[in-house]
Amino acid sequence: MKCPFCGHENTRVIDSRPAEDNNSIRRRRVCDECDKRFTTYEKIETIPLIIIKKDNNRETYDRAKIEAGVLRACHKRPVSANQISHLVDDVETEIFNREEKEIHSRIIGELVMNKLKDMDAVAYVRFASVYREFKDINTFMDELKSVMTSK
Repeated sequence: MKCPFCGHENTRVIDSRPAEDNNSIRRRRVCDECDKRFTTYEKIETIPLIIIKKDNNRETYDRAKIEAGVLRACHKRPVSANQISHLVDDVETEIFNREEKEIHSRIIGELVMNKLKDMDAVAYVRFASVYREFKDINTFMDELKSVMTSK
């Protein structure tokens, strides 16, 4: 690490601890040449995740979109904000554990539906009806029947 005061190449870390946000490391350093002290913050570099949409357009991952879809599906259902947050956390963990740079939105939708199915059947059917674009009442009824037989 180069000293910001004299430009010398050799500096030493004299203290290291998590920063207040717990997402970075705060390092206190001292220059071997001029003895001045300075602080640096080390943060993990993340590569943005790209979502491949149904129409093959690509956009960057946005957690808020998953949250919004789940919130709409759970509207007026006995599902707490904490449960929704945990569901989105679980989906996000599964997405990032794949360690892929691009992921199809259909995979994310399936992950959300699988989690919703276990949490609240009505929310699941609501989400599935929008996500799978049910064209008529028969498609809707088929999905309802599959939920009823899996219980």
